[in-house]
Amino acid sequence: QVQLVESGGDSVQPGGSLRLSCAASGFTTSMFDMSWYRQAPGKERELVATITTTGQSTDYLDSVKGRFTISRDNTKNAMYLQMNSLKPEDTAVYYCKRRYYGPWGQGTQVTVSS
Repeated sequence: QVQLVESGGDSVQPGGSLRLSCAASGFTTSMFDMSWYRQAPGKERELVATITTTGQSTDYLDSVKGRFTISRDNTKNAMYLQMNSLKPEDTAVYYCKRRYYGPWGQGTQVTVSS
């Protein structure tokens, strides 16, 4: 059974940092491009970052470029999102997923507020 579990969300002040983790099971992550998405209250879910199978290539939503870093550890079947210089507009539920396949995890809440 394919399962994705996100963790690491928290409430932080603007300018703070968080590191999200994604633990995958039921499939081999090294075979798939992986992505982080987010959904803010009242907004559509959006693609935040993608990393290719070997981690050689990454892509980011314009608004997070230079602040967020996606990475993966295929030996642990895991993926990460390092988020620095957080802004209130980064507040959302963050999800990890295989780029082109389901399912969705339960998400982890990130709240950026003073």
